[in-house]
Amino acid sequence: MILRHLSWRGRLMLAICVFLIAGQVYLDLRIPEYMGVITDHLQAGTATDVIARDGAAMVVCALLSLLLAACTAVLAARVSTDLCHTLRRLLFSSVGAFSRQDVDGFSASSLITRSTNDVYQIQQFLPRAINMVVKAPMIGIMAVWKISSSSFQWTSVTVIAMIVLLAAFSVMLYRGMPYMRSMQRHVDSVNKMTREGLEGARGIRAYNAESRQQARLTEASGRLLDNSITLVRVMAPMHALASSMMNFLTLAIYWVGAGIIQSAAGPGEQMSLFSDMIVFTSYATQIISAVMMASGIIRGLPRFMVSSRRICEVIDHVPSVRDPDAPVATEALGRVEFRDVTFRYPGTDREVLSGVSFVAEPGETVAVIGPTASGKSTLLSLIPRLYDVTSGSVLVDGADVRSYTFEDLNSRIGYVPQTAVVFSGTVRDNVNYGGVSDSRDDADVEMALRVSQLWEFVSGLPDGLDTDLAQHGWSLSGGQRQRLAIARAVCRGPRIYLFDDTFSALDYRTDRDVRDALGRETSGATRIVVAQRVGTIMDADRIVVLDSGRVVGIGTHDELLESCPLYREIAESQMEACDARR
Repeated sequence: MILRHLSWRGRLMLAICVFLIAGQVYLDLRIPEYMGVITDHLQAGTATDVIARDGAAMVVCALLSLLLAACTAVLAARVSTDLCHTLRRLLFSSVGAFSRQDVDGFSASSLITRSTNDVYQIQQFLPRAINMVVKAPMIGIMAVWKISSSSFQWTSVTVIAMIVLLAAFSVMLYRGMPYMRSMQRHVDSVNKMTREGLEGARGIRAYNAESRQQARLTEASGRLLDNSITLVRVMAPMHALASSMMNFLTLAIYWVGAGIIQSAAGPGEQMSLFSDMIVFTSYATQIISAVMMASGIIRGLPRFMVSSRRICEVIDHVPSVRDPDAPVATEALGRVEFRDVTFRYPGTDREVLSGVSFVAEPGETVAVIGPTASGKSTLLSLIPRLYDVTSGSVLVDGADVRSYTFEDLNSRIGYVPQTAVVFSGTVRDNVNYGGVSDSRDDADVEMALRVSQLWEFVSGLPDGLDTDLAQHGWSLSGGQRQRLAIARAVCRGPRIYLFDDTFSALDYRTDRDVRDALGRETSGATRIVVAQRVGTIMDADRIVVLDSGRVVGIGTHDELLESCPLYREIAESQMEACDARR
C-alpha cells in the first residue's frame, strides 16, 4: 500500500484528520435533531426564545462543522504533499540504483510517467479520499442507526433506494475498470512519442519526417483520447443518478409520510409525525450523500490504485545489479582483468561476448577495436557494472567487480560514454561533478579542461567557469560536449579511465592533442579505449581485436598488422579511405 511510505509527520496529520472528520460528522448529524426539536416547538403557546435558542445551537453546529472541514482540508493537503514528496525522493533514489537492464525493463518514458503523472494522480486523489473514505462510512453508519427505529415504510424506501444506487454504481464501475487500467499505458505511449520527437528533432527535420512523426503522436494521443472519452461516457451518469435518486427518495418519503400523517389520531400526533418525517428525510438524504461521496472515491480509486501499483513497482524493484552482502576493500591500483567473460543481454540467447580474456596493467593504455556490433561498448560497460557478466569474471585490482560496493568501484573509475552527457548548471559544476567534489578546486577544474583541450574555449567565455550551459549542452558542439565529458573524468583523478569511442567526435589534431595530454597527466593510471579509428589507438600498449564478441587478436599495432587479418583489413581500409580523400 502506498500509504506505508508516509512519514511520521504525515501519519500524525492523518490521525488528526480522522479525529476532525469524526467531530464534523457528529455536528452534521446533530443538525437534524435540532430541526426536529424546532418543528415540535412550532405549536401555539411555544415561546419564541425557545425556538431561537435551538436555532442558534443549530447555527453553532453548522459553523463548527465548517471550521473542522476547513482544518481537515488543510491537513489532508499537507498529508498528500508530504507523501508525494517522499515518493519522488524514493523514485529518484530507486531509479538511480538501476542498472541499464532495469531501465530497459521499465523503459525511460514509463519511468518518467511514473515519476510525474502517477505521482500527480496520487496528489490529486488523496485529499478527497482522506475526507470521503472516513466521512462517508461514518455518516452512513450513524444515519442508518438514527433511522433504524423509525417508520418501517420510510426505512424500506431508503433501503430500496440504496440498493438501486449501489447496483447501478457497481455496473458502471465494472464497465469502466478496464479503461481506467489502460489509461496510464496510453499516457506512457504519448510520453514516449513526445520524447522521441523532442530528442530526435534535428533528425526528423533533416529527413522531412515531421508529418510521419506527427502522425505517430496523433495516433498515440488519439488512443488516449478515445479511452478517456469512453471512460467519461461510462462513468458520467454516476453523479446525475445519485442526485436524481436523492430527489426521488425525498419525494417517496413525503408521499409515504403524507399517508402516515393523515391516519394519525389527532393534530398533536400529526405534528409529531411531521417532525419525525423532516428528521428522517434529513438523515436519509445524508445516507445518499454518503453513497455519493463513496461514488466519487470509487470513480477515482482505480486510477489511484493503478498509479500506486506502478510507483511501488519501481520503489520495490530489486536492482538486477546491486551491492554485495560482504564487500571487499583493496588498494586502488588500476589493474583490470577479463577472465573468460561471456555476456548475453537479458531475454536473449545470443552471446554478445564469448570467452573474452585480457589484462590491463596500471599505467598501460589498452585499446579495443572491431567491426560494428562486435561487443566493444558492451565489454566496457561490464567494468563499472552497468551490466553483470553472464559467466566468467571481470576483476579490478584483483577482486571481482561484483564484490565491490558501487561507491568504491565507481571511485576508481572515470567513465566517458559514447554520448556525452551535459548536466544543467555551470561549466564548473559539470567538470567538478560527483562524489568528494568539495575537495577539488578551480585549479583542478582548469587542469582537467587543459587536458581535454577545452580551456582555451572556456576561458574565452564572458563568465568563464561560471558560464551556464544550455540544457543537454545544445549550445556546445559535439566535440566540445565530448571534451567536457573527458574533463569531468580527468578532474576526478581515478585509477582507471574508460573511453567508449570518446575520440570519434574530435578532429584528428584535437584527438592527438587530447591523447598526448592524457598520457602526460594520467601516466600512472590504466586507460581502456574503445575506438573505431586505428589512428587513435595505434600507440596503445596493447590492442584487443573483437569480432562477433570473440577476441581474434591481442598485441601492439605492428604485431597485429602481421598476425591478425581482421585488424589488418580495418587498418588498410581506413588508410585507403584517407588516401582517397587526399
